[in-house]
Amino acid sequence: MYKIVIDSCGELTEQLKADPHFASVALELEVGGCRIKDDETFNQQDFLKRVRESATGPKSSCPSPEQYMESYEGEAEHVYAVTLSAELSGSYNSAVLGKNLFEEEHGDAKKIYVFNSRSASIGQTLIGLKIRELEEAGLPFEEVVEKTEAYISSMNTYFVLETLETLRKNGRLSNLKAFIANTLNIKPVMGSTKEGTICQLGQARGMNKALEKMVQSMIAKTKDCENRILAISHCNCPERAQAVKEKVEELAKFKEIIVLDTAGVSSMYANDGGVIMAV
Repeated sequence: MYKIVIDSCGELTEQLKADPHFASVALELEVGGCRIKDDETFNQQDFLKRVRESATGPKSSCPSPEQYMESYEGEAEHVYAVTLSAELSGSYNSAVLGKNLFEEEHGDAKKIYVFNSRSASIGQTLIGLKIRELEEAGLPFEEVVEKTEAYISSMNTYFVLETLETLRKNGRLSNLKAFIANTLNIKPVMGSTKEGTICQLGQARGMNKALEKMVQSMIAKTKDCENRILAISHCNCPERAQAVKEKVEELAKFKEIIVLDTAGVSSMYANDGGVIMAV
């Protein structure tokens, strides 16, 4: 028996939500003085409305070590946690502390490993799918960990935002830069570094050109496409995500392409109209 615990920044398909091997641990969001739990009760439309009306940017708080400790309970002998990049959130450290607490109380009753995704959103989803694939193939725990870490090192995450307002409100972007970008309709193409931080890969005038540049960057970096799963998540823009999927399909053949709507934390990062891609 195995269990895969993913913090709520990682979107789960309806199939994965119904899979008893998967569990989610919720982060919390705060915007305009309102605290929102990022679980099945999350209302994206209400959240985006609150973000637009708030003078300050939304914030998130990671699950407690006790929440992670509880998520490790159950019959599974092998437990894997997949967290939002340690460079972006305290979720990884919290998951590790939860592991330590569990082992202090239960000894070596089960094997637990915490993966720093060095990604977010559907990047975490892909890692969960890789773990399931390896477990279902019957690999021993240590080999699942080794091969999943190698998979994480091979991954890349990309995103394009409709607006820079959330980054500006959070103090991660100067008012001048945000003003110029919004005024000139410049859309930065962003990505993850190997350490799990955010970097700018390029920029383009207008959303469509930026999305095309994002796809081209992904294709240029991705090898062995036919054996990899590509995941796309979007914040309240399914048509835009579908257009990205179709553009990818024109240029390369992937094993599978998954398209999902963003949950709470990813909606906070992507904001209304943002598109994230991981492979």
